[in-house]
Amino acid sequence: MELRIENLTKTYPNGVRALNGISLTIKRGLFGLLGPNGAGKSSLMRTIATLQDPDQGGVYFGDIDVQRDKEAMRAQLGYLPQEFGFYPTLSAEATLDHFAALKGVINAKERRERVQSLLSQVNLYEARKKNVGGFSGGMKQRLGIAVALIGNPQLIIVDEPTAGLDPTERHRFLNLLSEVGENVIVILSTHIVEDVRELCERMAIIAQGRVVAEGGPEEVIAAVNGRIWKRTFEKSELAEAQKRYRVVSTRLMAGKPVLFIYSEGSPDDGFTPVNADLEDAYFFYTGRPAAGSEVTQ
Repeated sequence: MELRIENLTKTYPNGVRALNGISLTIKRGLFGLLGPNGAGKSSLMRTIATLQDPDQGGVYFGDIDVQRDKEAMRAQLGYLPQEFGFYPTLSAEATLDHFAALKGVINAKERRERVQSLLSQVNLYEARKKNVGGFSGGMKQRLGIAVALIGNPQLIIVDEPTAGLDPTERHRFLNLLSEVGENVIVILSTHIVEDVRELCERMAIIAQGRVVAEGGPEEVIAAVNGRIWKRTFEKSELAEAQKRYRVVSTRLMAGKPVLFIYSEGSPDDGFTPVNADLEDAYFFYTGRPAAGSEVTQ
């Protein structure tokens, strides 16, 4: 089973073109969709999840034409959106029971067994009687994954799932996603580079509604490796330096700005080479014009 996205285009009534000819093929496992806020990630996720139609193009999951058979797609889909709400006075157990009933699990015994199994899977069984309103952000995210898993979906979409989580909850949640992704397709949509680097074998970077890089994380990094350079500047020199060089990013180290630039050869001027990582590749590609060339591996 694979997900095929073909030439998706979407322009909203306010004139914003959120998707501009996006095409991807996604197979089983964890796929990272990386891009800044406003890049088009959420628009793409909503389109895949049948929450909106594209202006052009199509989405196909196995033999399902998603635009023509939304119900068939929804039966295969688990979706954890960036913003979701639970009834704060309901327990985790009651919350899952409610969503299981909505998913069509009518038999009470079957529903109870499914709920208990999912609570154990997401490590919330001991907290099953507690009201969701008292849960931490990470606990709510894990409950959200349990909701997404209720119907035994073959495609799971998670949109910015670790934003706002502390490091412990973040790693717990990523470990859970890794386990889930062993048997189904999981699309991890995020602007957090570390999430994709740690989890995903395949990925794409989206900027201004286009796919600007695609492949494995190491392949995406290789496209810029050997071409990233850095140098520390005084703050008074920074504006002039940013005009002279193709700047990838500016970061503070010990309170001083460090300029990371892209150059095919040594720029001299005191720059030293950088062993590029995924963050460098991300800054490079998202800083390019939307019409820039793609890298496909």
